[in-house]
Amino acid sequence: MPGTVVVLAASPDPPPALAIPPEVMVIAADGGAEHAPRLGLQIDLLVGDLDSVSEEMLAETERVERHPVDKDATDLELALAAAVRLAPERILVIGGSGGRLDHLLGAFFLLASDRWADATVDAQFGDAAVHVIRGRRSLSGQIDELVSLFAMHGPASGVRTEGLVYPLSAETLEPGTSRGVSNAFARARVEIAVERGVVVAVRPNGSVTVGSSGRPRL
Repeated sequence: MPGTVVVLAASPDPPPALAIPPEVMVIAADGGAEHAPRLGLQIDLLVGDLDSVSEEMLAETERVERHPVDKDATDLELALAAAVRLAPERILVIGGSGGRLDHLLGAFFLLASDRWADATVDAQFGDAAVHVIRGRRSLSGQIDELVSLFAMHGPASGVRTEGLVYPLSAETLEPGTSRGVSNAFARARVEIAVERGVVVAVRPNGSVTVGSSGRPRL
């Protein structure tokens, strides 16, 4: 079965040093390729207009999907599209927390896009763990760890939580409100369910687990 695809996002600051199994497929979004050596990763596919990747890294990468500089999508979006073509069970985006604010905001909206809805989508941006929730998901964390819930691309209705300090019971979260901000883990494992719509959970001081159940084929 296809497993996890890791997407390395470009950022001026390095991502955290996560332990990533060797069988995980790695796709780099342009300058995200520069993070691979620090993480001990071999890039399987490099995607983007290649304006921010070094000549040395480019020469070391066997598979490259080059796009024009004048394009209608960010390199991260192109890399996510390449990842979803592999039909993985999970897509994990890894990047730093610095850089342009507009890029970071765009990344959050991208993660919640319906185009990758067939995969479980998570991200690690610096110290923050991000989880896209459709239907029902379990999240592991530390007791008292902060977590915020944001409705993306429209209202999220029928939101229920188990194991948070401030529970939600069949509530609707609206984009542009702070209703789901600064909740916290009341126990080490919580359940979050959404009847309609999509929610992004952000753990400002959280860490994703990687794992893999097999290697997709390019």
